[in-house]
Amino acid sequence: MKGRNVTLIILLIVLADQVLKIYIKTHYLMQESHSVFGNWFQLVFIENEGMAYGLKFGGDWGKMILTLFRFFAVIFGVWYLKDIIRKKYHTGFIVCAALIFAGALGNLIDSMFYGMIFDESSYMNVATLFPKHGYAGFLHGRVVDMLYFPVIDTTLPKWLPFWGGNNFLFFSPIFNLADASISSGVIAILLFQKRFFRQHNPVISHPKEETGTIA
Repeated sequence: MKGRNVTLIILLIVLADQVLKIYIKTHYLMQESHSVFGNWFQLVFIENEGMAYGLKFGGDWGKMILTLFRFFAVIFGVWYLKDIIRKKYHTGFIVCAALIFAGALGNLIDSMFYGMIFDESSYMNVATLFPKHGYAGFLHGRVVDMLYFPVIDTTLPKWLPFWGGNNFLFFSPIFNLADASISSGVIAILLFQKRFFRQHNPVISHPKEETGTIA
Protein backbone atom coordinates (compact mmCIF):
# COMPACT_ATOMS: atom_id res chain seq x y z
CA MET A 1 0.00 0.00 0.00
CA LYS A 2 1.34 3.42 -0.94
CA GLY A 3 2.05 6.13 1.59
CA ARG A 4 -0.17 8.69 -0.14
CA ASN A 5 -3.18 6.38 0.21
CA VAL A 6 -2.51 6.01 3.93
CA THR A 7 -2.14 9.78 4.24
CA LEU A 8 -5.46 10.28 2.45
CA ILE A 9 -7.25 7.89 4.83
CA ILE A 10 -5.83 9.70 7.85
CA LEU A 11 -6.69 13.17 6.51
CA LEU A 12 -10.27 12.19 5.67
CA ILE A 13 -10.90 10.73 9.13
CA VAL A 14 -9.30 13.67 10.96
CA LEU A 15 -11.18 16.17 8.79
CA ALA A 16 -14.54 14.46 9.34
CA ASP A 17 -13.85 14.16 13.06
CA GLN A 18 -12.91 17.82 13.46
CA VAL A 19 -15.76 19.17 11.31
CA LEU A 20 -18.32 17.26 13.38
CA LYS A 21 -16.71 18.31 16.68
CA ILE A 22 -16.58 21.99 15.70
CA TYR A 23 -20.20 21.89 14.51
CA ILE A 24 -21.40 20.29 17.76
CA LYS A 25 -19.30 22.61 19.93
CA THR A 26 -20.62 25.76 18.21
CA HIS A 27 -24.28 24.70 17.84
CA TYR A 28 -25.17 22.60 20.90
CA LEU A 29 -25.65 23.44 24.56
CA MET A 30 -23.98 21.09 27.03
CA GLN A 31 -25.83 17.74 27.06
CA GLU A 32 -28.23 18.92 24.36
CA SER A 33 -29.41 15.96 22.30
CA HIS A 34 -31.14 15.39 18.96
CA SER A 35 -32.33 12.15 17.40
CA VAL A 36 -30.81 11.19 14.06
CA PHE A 37 -32.53 7.85 13.40
CA GLY A 38 -35.19 7.31 16.01
CA ASN A 39 -34.03 6.78 19.58
CA TRP A 40 -31.27 4.32 18.72
CA PHE A 41 -28.92 6.96 17.19
CA GLN A 42 -28.63 10.37 18.80
CA LEU A 43 -26.23 13.30 18.85
CA VAL A 44 -25.56 14.26 22.47
CA PHE A 45 -22.98 16.95 23.29
CA ILE A 46 -20.65 16.22 26.18
CA GLU A 47 -16.99 17.03 26.84
CA ASN A 48 -14.51 14.45 27.99
CA GLU A 49 -11.60 15.58 30.17
CA GLY A 50 -9.85 12.25 30.08
CA MET A 51 -9.52 9.17 27.96
CA ALA A 52 -11.89 7.61 25.44
CA TYR A 53 -15.52 6.96 26.35
CA GLY A 54 -15.49 9.38 29.29
CA LEU A 55 -12.77 7.78 31.41
CA LYS A 56 -10.77 10.19 33.56
CA PHE A 57 -7.21 10.20 34.82
CA GLY A 58 -5.65 12.23 37.64
CA GLY A 59 -7.09 15.78 37.43
CA ASP A 60 -5.14 18.60 35.72
CA TRP A 61 -1.78 16.84 35.96
CA GLY A 62 -3.33 13.65 34.67
CA LYS A 63 -4.85 15.62 31.79
CA MET A 64 -1.46 17.09 30.85
CA ILE A 65 0.26 13.70 31.11
CA LEU A 66 -2.43 12.09 28.96
CA THR A 67 -2.12 14.81 26.31
CA LEU A 68 1.67 14.47 26.23
CA PHE A 69 1.30 10.69 25.98
CA ARG A 70 -0.99 11.16 22.99
CA PHE A 71 1.53 13.57 21.46
CA PHE A 72 4.44 11.13 21.70
CA ALA A 73 2.20 8.26 20.58
CA VAL A 74 1.36 10.23 17.42
CA ILE A 75 5.05 10.93 16.77
CA PHE A 76 5.80 7.22 17.19
CA GLY A 77 2.84 6.45 14.92
CA VAL A 78 4.34 8.46 12.06
CA TRP A 79 7.55 6.42 12.23
CA TYR A 80 5.67 3.13 12.63
CA LEU A 81 3.40 3.74 9.65
CA LYS A 82 6.39 4.58 7.45
CA ASP A 83 8.12 1.41 8.64
CA ILE A 84 5.24 -1.00 7.95
CA ILE A 85 4.59 0.60 4.56
CA ARG A 86 8.28 0.23 3.64
CA LYS A 87 8.25 -3.42 4.78
CA LYS A 88 5.07 -4.06 2.76
CA TYR A 89 2.91 -5.36 5.60
CA HIS A 90 -0.55 -6.68 4.82
CA THR A 91 -2.75 -3.91 3.39
CA GLY A 92 -5.47 -4.60 5.95
CA PHE A 93 -3.04 -4.16 8.83
CA ILE A 94 -1.71 -0.90 7.40
CA VAL A 95 -5.28 0.42 7.09
CA CYS A 96 -6.01 -0.57 10.70
CA ALA A 97 -2.84 1.16 11.90
CA ALA A 98 -3.89 4.26 9.94
CA LEU A 99 -7.33 4.20 11.62
CA ILE A 100 -5.73 4.04 15.07
CA PHE A 101 -3.29 6.82 14.20
CA ALA A 102 -6.04 9.06 12.79
CA GLY A 103 -8.16 8.60 15.90
CA ALA A 104 -5.27 9.41 18.21
CA LEU A 105 -4.44 12.52 16.16
CA GLY A 106 -8.06 13.67 16.17
CA ASN A 107 -8.34 13.55 19.96
CA LEU A 108 -4.87 15.06 20.36
CA ILE A 109 -5.99 18.16 18.45
CA ASP A 110 -8.84 18.62 20.95
CA SER A 111 -6.56 18.18 23.96
CA MET A 112 -3.89 20.54 22.70
CA PHE A 113 -5.88 23.39 21.15
CA TYR A 114 -9.60 23.37 21.99
CA GLY A 115 -9.09 25.14 25.32
CA MET A 116 -7.53 28.08 23.47
CA ILE A 117 -9.80 28.32 20.41
CA PHE A 118 -13.19 27.90 22.14
CA ASP A 119 -14.85 29.58 25.09
CA GLU A 120 -16.77 27.63 27.73
CA SER A 121 -19.77 25.50 26.80
CA SER A 122 -22.57 25.30 29.36
CA TYR A 123 -26.23 24.43 29.75
CA MET A 124 -27.05 28.08 28.89
CA ASN A 125 -24.24 29.07 26.52
CA VAL A 126 -23.17 27.77 23.11
CA ALA A 127 -19.42 28.11 22.61
CA THR A 128 -17.90 30.38 19.99
CA LEU A 129 -14.87 29.66 17.85
CA PHE A 130 -11.82 31.91 18.30
CA PRO A 131 -13.06 34.04 21.22
CA LYS A 132 -10.91 36.66 22.95
CA HIS A 133 -10.21 34.23 25.76
CA GLY A 134 -10.41 30.44 25.69
CA TYR A 135 -11.67 28.25 28.49
CA ALA A 136 -8.28 26.61 29.20
CA GLY A 137 -4.60 26.73 28.32
CA PHE A 138 -2.43 24.71 25.98
CA LEU A 139 -2.65 20.93 26.57
CA HIS A 140 -5.77 21.31 28.73
CA GLY A 141 -8.52 21.20 26.11
CA ARG A 142 -11.46 18.84 26.52
CA VAL A 143 -12.34 16.24 23.92
CA VAL A 144 -15.77 16.72 22.29
CA ASP A 145 -18.01 13.63 22.21
CA MET A 146 -21.40 13.34 20.56
CA LEU A 147 -22.24 9.88 19.13
CA TYR A 148 -24.77 7.97 21.24
CA PHE A 149 -26.28 4.61 20.29
CA PRO A 150 -28.77 3.41 22.94
CA VAL A 151 -29.75 0.47 20.74
CA ILE A 152 -31.47 -1.40 23.59
CA ASP A 153 -33.17 0.54 26.39
CA THR A 154 -35.49 -1.67 28.37
CA THR A 155 -36.44 -2.94 31.82
CA LEU A 156 -35.27 -6.43 32.65
CA PRO A 157 -38.00 -8.91 33.69
CA LYS A 158 -38.54 -9.16 37.45
CA TRP A 159 -38.04 -12.92 37.46
CA LEU A 160 -34.38 -12.49 36.41
CA PRO A 161 -32.06 -13.10 39.40
CA PHE A 162 -30.06 -10.13 40.75
CA TRP A 163 -30.87 -7.70 37.89
CA GLY A 164 -34.64 -8.25 37.62
CA GLY A 165 -36.61 -5.01 37.40
CA ASN A 166 -33.51 -2.89 36.68
CA ASN A 167 -33.08 -0.75 33.58
CA PHE A 168 -30.80 -2.23 30.89
CA LEU A 169 -29.12 0.07 28.39
CA PHE A 170 -26.94 -1.02 25.48
CA PHE A 171 -24.86 0.84 24.22
CA SER A 172 -24.37 3.58 26.84
CA PRO A 173 -21.01 5.34 26.11
CA ILE A 174 -20.99 8.64 24.20
CA PHE A 175 -17.99 8.89 21.87
CA ASN A 176 -16.69 10.61 18.73
CA LEU A 177 -15.43 9.62 15.29
CA ALA A 178 -11.83 9.50 16.54
CA ASP A 179 -12.78 7.00 19.26
CA ALA A 180 -14.71 4.95 16.70
CA SER A 181 -11.70 4.96 14.36
CA ILE A 182 -9.37 3.71 17.11
CA SER A 183 -11.80 1.01 18.24
CA SER A 184 -12.45 -0.16 14.66
CA GLY A 185 -8.72 -0.48 13.98
CA VAL A 186 -8.03 -2.40 17.20
CA ILE A 187 -11.01 -4.75 16.81
CA ALA A 188 -10.14 -5.50 13.17
CA ILE A 189 -6.55 -6.35 14.13
CA LEU A 190 -7.77 -8.72 16.85
CA LEU A 191 -10.25 -10.40 14.50
CA PHE A 192 -7.94 -10.74 11.49
CA GLN A 193 -4.52 -11.02 13.13
CA LYS A 194 -3.86 -14.47 11.67
CA ARG A 195 -4.44 -13.13 8.17
CA PHE A 196 -2.48 -9.94 8.78
CA PHE A 197 0.55 -11.65 10.33
CA ARG A 198 0.55 -14.90 8.39
CA GLN A 199 4.09 -16.11 7.83
CA HIS A 200 4.87 -17.39 4.38
CA ASN A 201 7.59 -19.94 4.97
CA PRO A 202 9.21 -20.94 1.73
CA VAL A 203 9.33 -24.63 1.10
CA ILE A 204 12.94 -25.62 0.56
CA SER A 205 13.31 -28.64 -1.62
CA HIS A 206 16.45 -30.71 -1.33
CA PRO A 207 17.63 -32.54 -4.46
CA LYS A 208 17.53 -36.29 -4.05
CA GLU A 209 20.88 -38.02 -4.12
CA GLU A 210 20.98 -40.71 -6.71
CA THR A 211 23.04 -43.70 -5.84
CA GLY A 212 23.94 -46.36 -8.28
CA THR A 213 26.16 -49.30 -8.52
CA ILE A 214 28.48 -49.99 -11.36
CA ALA A 215 27.98 -53.47 -12.62
